[in-house]
Amino acid sequence: MTTYTARPIDPMVLKELRSADDAGRRMVPVTDEEGGAPLRCCLRRSEPGERIALVSYAPLRRWAAETGARPGAYDEQGPVFIHVEECGGPAAGSGYPFADAHRVLRRYSPEGHILGGELVDTLDDEAFRRAFDDPSVALFHVRAVEYGCFFYEVRRPRADTA
Repeated sequence: MTTYTARPIDPMVLKELRSADDAGRRMVPVTDEEGGAPLRCCLRRSEPGERIALVSYAPLRRWAAETGARPGAYDEQGPVFIHVEECGGPAAGSGYPFADAHRVLRRYSPEGHILGGELVDTLDDEAFRRAFDDPSVALFHVRAVEYGCFFYEVRRPRADTA
């Protein structure tokens, strides 16, 4: 059982990205012959033979559009893998996705400004709780260490659900 919610890319946003990504480019579908690509639509690794695409995604920009935040220069975009066709989203399960390597938890303020980050060995409730120890943290991104790629976001739990 996990305390925090790993948020995949929203299905409505995925629909937009499949038409034109956040850099304005059209999706280029490929067949993943080897498998193993980290899919941000369903928060699992691809299987050999699945149809996927690498698209540009601006997670903070999308969050800011929902909340009215103004991230300014912190608005970045980067590559993410998604299924070419609509998928069922994440399967119910235990643990946090993509916990198979060191990750960075990059923290953001309600304005969308970076408040710091932490390199973690394990994605677990304790690491996620530490990310929210600072009350000014509104959300954080789980990112790859090597390239800084976005995996998913975790938002501060509402007071009535914590």
